[in-house]
Amino acid sequence: MEKASNFTLKDTNNEDVTLEDYKGEKNVVLLFFPLAFSGVCTKELCSTRDNLKIYNSLDAEVLAISIDSFFTLRAFKEANNLNFKLLSDFNKEVSALYNSLYEDYFGMKGVSKRSVFVINKKGIVVHQEILEDSGKIPNLSKVQEVLASLD
Repeated sequence: MEKASNFTLKDTNNEDVTLEDYKGEKNVVLLFFPLAFSGVCTKELCSTRDNLKIYNSLDAEVLAISIDSFFTLRAFKEANNLNFKLLSDFNKEVSALYNSLYEDYFGMKGVSKRSVFVINKKGIVVHQEILEDSGKIPNLSKVQEVLASLD
């Protein structure tokens, strides 16, 4: 188990969100996804939206991260009524920090890999799944199991 790397990214309101701020308060589910408005990403994030009550009951904050600008993420959030924070890693630094960056994604350089990290209240990564195949969705049932096992 390793300590989660701290970061600060802009949300859809152009406000800073810092991972460290959740320490001692909430467990955090980091969901990296390749691109807003793409089919699998929309399906994954709408599924997360529909299950947010489960995450809330497990004392977890969901933060979804992509390399899209916060303007694009704002439109994506509104279009899909997403009820959790979307963060812009436009400069690709956080995706790289979490080893979740494709060198080449259909000819685009530096796109977030679909991945999930569960970070406990102490700031430790207790679960991670980084997918090479962006057509797959992380095992979110496993994420919920891990969260349920945390105190």
